[in-house]
Amino acid sequence: MRRFILRRSHDVSGISGTGDVAEGVQFSDGTVTIRWTTHPRSHVVWDSIADAEHVHGHGGATRVHWLDGPSLNAA
Repeated sequence: MRRFILRRSHDVSGISGTGDVAEGVQFSDGTVTIRWTTHPRSHVVWDSIADAEHVHGHGGATRVHWLDGPSLNAA
């Protein structure tokens, strides 16, 4: 398991703000869960970090910042 935050430098949508906007976990099989810290709070599950970045990365405006080193069991 590996923890991360999503850090947004520019709010493309004008809704979610900037800074640390979500917390996440990547499980050993590569599945990712993201919990939004902005209002309204919500969570989502993705098959991979690449899928999550594709939807929420906004062309580099939101980046993944890993809090833990690489997991030994990561897919």
